[in-house]
Amino acid sequence: MTLKRCVLSASLPLLLSAAAFGQYKMEPAGPPPADAPASITGVLQKDGAKISGPDGPLCEIWFRSSAPAGPPNNEKDVTLSSLPHGALIGLIHYDAQGQDRRGQTIKPGTYTLRFSYYPVNGAHQGVAPQRDFALLSLAASDTDPNALPAFDALVKMSEKASGTAHPQVLSMWKADTDFKPGFDKQGDDWVLQVKMGDTPIAIILVGVAQS
Repeated sequence: MTLKRCVLSASLPLLLSAAAFGQYKMEPAGPPPADAPASITGVLQKDGAKISGPDGPLCEIWFRSSAPAGPPNNEKDVTLSSLPHGALIGLIHYDAQGQDRRGQTIKPGTYTLRFSYYPVNGAHQGVAPQRDFALLSLAASDTDPNALPAFDALVKMSEKASGTAHPQVLSMWKADTDFKPGFDKQGDDWVLQVKMGDTPIAIILVGVAQS
């Protein structure tokens, strides 16, 4: 199936080829912020990607230097089947107010990114062709890189970040045959593609679901 994607590349030379694409551009971010938990930054890539928009810097993002280990998931329509649910996959810092995939406000600050997938309960029909998502949690209170929170626990963690009754989510997927390191516009969305270890992933950093 055809997926809309946004990916970060773990390959620094490719990732750091800063180039403007219309309203947004990518450039080197350097190391993770000093105020992030050392236990988290210790498992991340040493250099991240900085995304800037028409009003200046939006966010910086860092993925893990290697894919997290743990029991794989066997969920239908989940592309990153090798990742265990709840696994820490990265860290993101918002310099300015952003939006998640649902259009919820993301306040400036530092957040962990943990892997999840939306439940098959009829409430998420049409939000994406794949079920893979990254949930944001407040980095100050999410300090164990090896934790694998269950779905309900992870949702509660993310609701503290959103301040609403819904977690903060970014759509992502495994970028297999069409992996293209960098940051590019795909349809109405801006997608960052990167490798987390040997795993090519894509994540939508700018774009709200239309359905």
